[in-house]
Amino acid sequence: MSVIVFPKATSPSRAVTSRSHADLAESEIEKVQKLQMIKCFLPGLCGMFLLTSLWGQSQNPTARSRPAKAPVKPDTPALAPLPTFTVEELKGLQAVLQTSLGEIVLEFFPDHAPAHVNYFAGLVKTGFYDGTTFHRVILRGIIQGGDPLSKDPSKKALYGTGGLKKLKPEFNSQPHVRGTVSAVLLPGDPDSAGSQFFICVSDQSQLNGEYTAWGQVVEGMDTVDKISAAPADSNQMAQERIEIKKALLRPVPPPKPIPFAEATVEEMKNQQVRLVTSFGSIDIELVPEKAPETVRNFLKLAKAGLYNDTVWHRVVTGFVIQGGDLSTRTIPLTPEQAAKYVKNLQPEFNDLKHERGVVSMARSEALDSASTSFFICLAPQPSLDGKYAAFGRVVAGLEVVDKIGAAQVFDNEKPKDRIDLLRAEVSEIKK
Repeated sequence: MSVIVFPKATSPSRAVTSRSHADLAESEIEKVQKLQMIKCFLPGLCGMFLLTSLWGQSQNPTARSRPAKAPVKPDTPALAPLPTFTVEELKGLQAVLQTSLGEIVLEFFPDHAPAHVNYFAGLVKTGFYDGTTFHRVILRGIIQGGDPLSKDPSKKALYGTGGLKKLKPEFNSQPHVRGTVSAVLLPGDPDSAGSQFFICVSDQSQLNGEYTAWGQVVEGMDTVDKISAAPADSNQMAQERIEIKKALLRPVPPPKPIPFAEATVEEMKNQQVRLVTSFGSIDIELVPEKAPETVRNFLKLAKAGLYNDTVWHRVVTGFVIQGGDLSTRTIPLTPEQAAKYVKNLQPEFNDLKHERGVVSMARSEALDSASTSFFICLAPQPSLDGKYAAFGRVVAGLEVVDKIGAAQVFDNEKPKDRIDLLRAEVSEIKK
């Protein structure tokens, strides 16, 4: 069940506390009205959604909110003609935002929002965004930037009002999920997009079809998270200056080789994987001599970061805990990632016993259906021996495994509270 909290707009009685409108000169009334408009629309929210997660009642529900539909903008100097790009050129480019808190790398959706992407890329090319800030932050909600007025610290009261009314809407089917980049709008004016943009820190499905999604973060979500967590005032305006020091375009790097694609059994045996969870870390020793392609697959997925930001989606008390379902990623796999990294495995059943702490591949009834999901045994499970591909064992962190195994679950064995698999770290065993 969602709880909708409407932020308080500035009312005349709050904007003017010491005297009534009748006591003000006409010029002063106009100033107050303008201030009211700015303050009222800066929150820009039709409602802030405090949603319990899909995992049931959450102790710390994620705040989800609409981006600012910005106030009416002041006059903005006309821009010189911007560089233009073809759709194919835009598909081959990334934008790099070098901020005071780290780097964010964006890729574009030129097939879905060609005008928006062209405009953003043209602005980047001319240095337009250099020195602007992320002026609005909502913890685990969105971050907002791109206002040219934010270059000037003395104009802080006007942040969020500049650079608008340049583009027609290109609403599309791209979902507003964690990492989506989309265009800011004026309230009630779909034709008002411009240089300002926001990045979703968490899924914002209520924005789908109402804002033009034109890109996605492909690197640097940790930086986005840092910006989202920056101190903000009651209008969600950042209290510290979070500057885009430099924005630049670069070619999309060539695809990285698939990790461990050519690794030998001995090379794989010399690797270990640490699963960093919201309950602590679990260290796994691999046994590629028993299941070489299963280990190769696990190392590949871990090294490529595909297990990062997933969840432990199944807990069976006294039996197993299960993770590795890539559909639980906070940022969905791209079609290219899925094609490159996800495949069904031929079974490698072996004589490694399913004892407490043993790691094995999950599958459906089909013997060759194992892919990314794996489980860790909470106790000896001889009924699984020779029927599932065991490929490793926990060598540190069994207490974390037990803690996950003790989590409360629904009838379908899904944990009631989200248990994160934050990241998988591959390292060479020190001898």
